[in-house]
Amino acid sequence: MPAVPLILFAAFAAAQQQAPAPGKARDLVVTRMESIDAPLAGKAAVPKSYAVIVGVSNYRNLAAKEQLLFTGEDAEAMYSILISREGGNFPAENVHKLTGDRATLRNIRHEIETWLPSVAKEDDRVLVYFAGHGFVHQGKVYLAPADFSRADIAGTGYSTDELGAAFGSRIKGKWKVLLTDSCHSGAVTSDTETQTINSRLKDLTRSLFSLTASRDRERSFESKDWGGGHGIFTYYVVKGLEGEADESGDGVVTADELAAYVQREVRQASTARQNPTAGGSFDNQMLLAYNPTRATRGAPPPPETGTLIFESNRDGVEVFVDGQSQGVAKKGEPLRVPGLKPGVHTVRAVHMGYEPVGPREELVYPGQESTIKLLLNVPRRRPRAAIDKFGPAVEHYQKARGPDQYKRAVTDFEEVLALDPTYSEAALYLARAHRDLHDFQSAETWFRKALDIDPDFVEARATYGGMLFDKGDTDEAIRQLNQVLRRDRGHALAYYLLSQAYRIKEQYGEAVDSARQAVRLTPANAEAHFWLAEGLRGQTQWAAAAAEYRQYLQLSNFDSSAVEKFGYYAIGFKFFRKSRAGTQDVWRELRNLAYFGLCDCEQRQQRFEAAVAFCQKALAFDPKDPLTHYALALSYMKQADAEGDLGLLVAARKHFSQMIALNADLDESARARKNISVIDHYMATR
Repeated sequence: MPAVPLILFAAFAAAQQQAPAPGKARDLVVTRMESIDAPLAGKAAVPKSYAVIVGVSNYRNLAAKEQLLFTGEDAEAMYSILISREGGNFPAENVHKLTGDRATLRNIRHEIETWLPSVAKEDDRVLVYFAGHGFVHQGKVYLAPADFSRADIAGTGYSTDELGAAFGSRIKGKWKVLLTDSCHSGAVTSDTETQTINSRLKDLTRSLFSLTASRDRERSFESKDWGGGHGIFTYYVVKGLEGEADESGDGVVTADELAAYVQREVRQASTARQNPTAGGSFDNQMLLAYNPTRATRGAPPPPETGTLIFESNRDGVEVFVDGQSQGVAKKGEPLRVPGLKPGVHTVRAVHMGYEPVGPREELVYPGQESTIKLLLNVPRRRPRAAIDKFGPAVEHYQKARGPDQYKRAVTDFEEVLALDPTYSEAALYLARAHRDLHDFQSAETWFRKALDIDPDFVEARATYGGMLFDKGDTDEAIRQLNQVLRRDRGHALAYYLLSQAYRIKEQYGEAVDSARQAVRLTPANAEAHFWLAEGLRGQTQWAAAAAEYRQYLQLSNFDSSAVEKFGYYAIGFKFFRKSRAGTQDVWRELRNLAYFGLCDCEQRQQRFEAAVAFCQKALAFDPKDPLTHYALALSYMKQADAEGDLGLLVAARKHFSQMIALNADLDESARARKNISVIDHYMATR
């Protein structure tokens, strides 16, 4: 049989995008959109905002003594404050983070020279943050990515000439911000090199606000003494964006305020050995952060700040100052919290199972350090009746399968809390029961109650993040889950949920990183492999994605018990079409999507027979999925072109028609109609 002529496919070139395209989520997601253009609380208008964060600590080609300790933590802290609603107010999907192995030269160039110019407009706010080493070579300054090599500085470093050109002419925006912390170690750069680096960064371009970690011939320090482990520069930048730099008391942190605060605090904390410098020509009122809860009506505080030092009798004591977590104090390792405004601050220290210290007021004196001893010795005592009732209530909840049983669970946990209002675990389970009844408002109230009782209750915060993701508030879910990971880097569930959230936001690099962490911590968690596959497919890594889809299918190749055991709330239901699937439906849904992903990966690799087989398996789990019918039709068409079999065109037409019948309003439906027309015309001429 003669081959089907390639001209057959000219009329449906658009269809070759395949469903779904790498940068496009399947049309299964409903997320709550947040306005970032409207004035916040009638006080400040936050423009659309985009940021790239780079933190390099593990240099592949540098000696052990040249590695940095805390730049990864610095990048995470910057990410958290930028996406915070009481901070930078950047949408989470608009902040791209490069840490670890992803902080390569290629990725840095892509984010700064391709992504930012493609999204930022004239009225937008753009920020780039870099923490790592800097080098000088033949008079030029280079920032060092993770794959930097001394043997080829010009070829492996990112030059400030490139960075300046991107900021100056390619990246649009009314407010542009560059924050750099690049001269960390005397083992790496000489005084002359440091002078050149700092001068070049300060004067990179006159069209932006540039704040660098130190001035000529100075180095930038990092230590456990700042927030449990940070670079001193980044520590005070984050503190300033949290609101400490807001000297006018209007809730807004401007460029001028941040520069003045960081310069003053870093100079004081380093005994004048490090002096950050501000450069560029910029709007003095450039809004960098907005936190209306920090707005005051009084006069500005004195310029000199003070320090609180917390000494704990136990490991793992989380310290809060004015409601903000400052880190974890350990026995024998005091936690220093410098940069606090003089005056009264509210302090609280918590540890699961013990009565908290505070909240109580502590006075911060200008220019002085004050030591606070945290003694958590009193085990939290619960009424015996509450304990006796809590155990059976949990057992009944875990066996619940329908609304009536979840309503009974609500009553059970309400009775426990009536006996002991400080029973944080009962508040968590009450929140879960409300969530399972789709009463998200009540669930959120009780999640917050559990966290008010025990702010370091990471299980409650992770579950709360899962519910926020479930109901479509992806941005707030990311914020909560990042708080979990700042408290516990080994929390598999938080990584697992973040991988889903980032995938929904089409932040595929972050999705892959989070999923890999979840797989590392819980290799038998089938769904972690699924979300890793989804992220890899979004990155067009077809072969690697296919391997992870297969791993998911192998691990889940029995029934729904693995999904049920892992936790009903941990699946991210808004990714799916059903408003509330039973556990078995979720299992079928994931398998449908996994086979669909394999179909897409095989088709992209021109293996059309395998693609057809996988799409057929996907339809076995969900015969009414229009996108799978569309992908199967495309696979048949490509196979027809490769093998010259007109019968395959008949099959393609059938599935295009089924796709349209199932959902005539999808973008792919319009392309399916064109493809049917072309097929009919071609068959009529045979």
